[in-house]
Amino acid sequence: MEVLVKRHYHSIFAYVYRKTGDYHTAYDLTQEVFVKMMKSLGGYRENGKFNHWLLKIAVNHCMDYFRGREFKQQNRVSELTEEALPASEHQNVWNIFYKRLQNDQVRQAVMSLPEQQRDAVILNYYNGLKIREVAELTGTNESTVKSRIRLGITKLKEIIVGGERDKTYRKPR
Repeated sequence: MEVLVKRHYHSIFAYVYRKTGDYHTAYDLTQEVFVKMMKSLGGYRENGKFNHWLLKIAVNHCMDYFRGREFKQQNRVSELTEEALPASEHQNVWNIFYKRLQNDQVRQAVMSLPEQQRDAVILNYYNGLKIREVAELTGTNESTVKSRIRLGITKLKEIIVGGERDKTYRKPR
């Protein structure tokens, strides 16, 4: 058990911290995730990756935590067309996001995302999970995950760079 905790503690704590934005809350929730892991170890099916199974426990535990506190986020999602955020712009936003991840402004921006978008962005970019894996963990289909990531990145761009497009980007004519 101790080996499993040591091997996976950092990644689980990192996910929970980015989800909650509070060190002490993340510490407590991470401990609870590992307690749940120990209680549920008999239910682990060895046909999947252990870290994905454990991350699923963390995702569910965070959802329970926010439900228990009656955590409500305003879900203001704007319509987004394919032209609104081209792939090159998407990558530029991610580069800014990644470089400034430790910055309080970025942390607050991530925390301001609606919960489902925040989960998709954190799991895909920070945890490095593929779209398919994020879909499995969150119980949604792949197109929904892609949409949540796109909307989340758009919102982060608006918050972080004030909605201005990168000067190097030129819209095709």
